[in-house]
Amino acid sequence: MPSRIDMQEVLAVILAGGKGSRLDPLTRDRAKPAVPFGGGYRIIDFTLSNCLNSGIRKNLILTQYKAMSLDRHISLGWQRYLCRELGEFIDVVPPQQRIDEHWYQGTADAVYQNIYTMEKERPTYVVILAGDHIYKMDYMKLVEQHIETRADLTIGALRTDLEAATQFGVMEVDSEHRLLGFQEKPAHPTSIPGDAKHALSSMGIYVFNARFLFEQLCLDATRPNSKHDFGRDVIPMVIHTHRVFAYPFLDENRKKDAYWRDVGTLDAYYDANMDLISVDPLLNLYDRHWPIRTYQANYPPPKFVFAEEGETARRGQALDSIICHGTIVSGGHVERSVLGPNVRINSYSRVEDSLLFEGVNVGRHAKIRRAIIDKEVEIPPGIEIGYDRELDHSRGFLVTESGLTVIAKTHGVEHFAAR
Repeated sequence: MPSRIDMQEVLAVILAGGKGSRLDPLTRDRAKPAVPFGGGYRIIDFTLSNCLNSGIRKNLILTQYKAMSLDRHISLGWQRYLCRELGEFIDVVPPQQRIDEHWYQGTADAVYQNIYTMEKERPTYVVILAGDHIYKMDYMKLVEQHIETRADLTIGALRTDLEAATQFGVMEVDSEHRLLGFQEKPAHPTSIPGDAKHALSSMGIYVFNARFLFEQLCLDATRPNSKHDFGRDVIPMVIHTHRVFAYPFLDENRKKDAYWRDVGTLDAYYDANMDLISVDPLLNLYDRHWPIRTYQANYPPPKFVFAEEGETARRGQALDSIICHGTIVSGGHVERSVLGPNVRINSYSRVEDSLLFEGVNVGRHAKIRRAIIDKEVEIPPGIEIGYDRELDHSRGFLVTESGLTVIAKTHGVEHFAAR
């Protein structure tokens, strides 16, 4: 491999404007990348931490829908890491509506409408990333392979089973991982040569030579039938005329398929959070060599109070759980759950297999099971959530097919009575 490159030549463009409609009601008032994850993080923190840990010091975040929460999070927690006087930055770029005053029409159009901003930085390479995936990745190695293979475009690739591959762009490659074909969300994905059970799927991570990217975006903008999307339009048009390669994403330690999650549905989001509380999770938040950074409010440490004995005694405890700063477990029982900052679990209450966002207050004797509860929701004393699907639905809560109850942050005490 070549020597470590000058990452000042690299500009990261993070697409963070998606609606995330399948995560409603969690995205009712915030963009998908701003949704809390793992207690004290936001989803976008993983992509930004990857950039920072990889040495990328120039970052543009393209926003669109309901971006205030995301913008505030970046301003409070991220801009302090880089020095603008040294040419380093994390800039949030709202839609400029430079083309016909319309919203972004696709991923390629989002980048195209910001060519002017990118060109001002004079990058040699542009790394295009999604702000709504959970994973750890050294983008330096991705760029190094791009340079070594003299590629015009390199695509981050993950091995997936054929059924899951129907939701991704699927790549057909030769022995050197050069692309021979590309299918966007095919009904019948092409399998990997020698592995009939798996396909090579696009992670939505791209490295372009900057000049090549600008040329292709301008060409795509002139095509009347284009959806202006990288997977559907730009990539298929360049496979047979330019050097396009896949970058297989492997776990650096296990040398197998690496951890990567698209938390695009409520059940997928819940499962990814619950993965974190296992004894040896695939995604290690405690890795000092690849820290995940975020904004941390000035809350005190978590506290557990009451240790009475007996069947009817109060005992504040949490087992197999993540408990964030500012949280008080006051005589309640928490098990297999993730509690965000400043949560209050009051006496004799019970929380199991659940995700509680910042500021949730669980009243005495309340019982919660398999639920996601958004910020600042007040759970009344004695209420049961997650035990009766029809009752939860009658209260106006969303209940997924798997039986997961989701309570939006707009719900007050009055919503907990059956309608």
